Amino acid sequence: MLNFGRDNRPDPPLGYKPALKPAPYAPEATHPVARSQPPAATREAAAASPAVPPASPLPPDQGERAISPETPGSKLFIGPNIRLKGVEISNCDVLVVEGQVEATVNSKAMQIAKPGTLKGVAVIDVAEIDGEFTGELTAHTRLVVHGTGRVSGTIRYGRLIVADGGEISGDVKRLDAAPEVKPAPRAAMPDGRPLLSPQPNG
Repeated sequence: MLNFGRDNRPDPPLGYKPALKPAPYAPEATHPVARSQPPAATREAAAASPAVPPASPLPPDQGERAISPETPGSKLFIGPNIRLKGVEISNCDVLVVEGQVEATVNSKAMQIAKPGTLKGVAVIDVAEIDGEFTGELTAHTRLVVHGTGRVSGTIRYGRLIVADGGEISGDVKRLDAAPEVKPAPRAAMPDGRPLLSPQPNG
């Protein structure tokens, strides 16, 4: 009978350290954990006391980020300590800037994370700013400036959300929902006189 147990293992060599295994990546861990039901006694006590909703930094419909790791499509991540200068970024579904970028951007969604900076021209559907943007920014659908975000320059937006602590400065205007309709010009003679409609002879 063979007994292989703890007592039969050879002694490890001096200075031996067992290898560490990397922690498995679990993207679910980045999401809030669902709360389990409290015990019945706690639920009854909670029902007796008045409910006070928790304070949130953004209104309820704005607390969720439009840009997340699960956002589908082509993605470009510019990490911290990376510098891009004089480039044009186009046909990108999601652009995430954590480094320093001087560029012209035409993308669906853009996030400038802290400590990222972007200087230049950006035409975007949805922009979320935690870092800093300087230049011309057009966010057709929504511009979100979070608490650490700084935006300056010529800014055009469909909808603007600025969190407590966020800053926006410069020429800031909302995009019109419908383009302004101008009346059709009246017909004129070559010498500039308006044409008159025929008058009945009478």
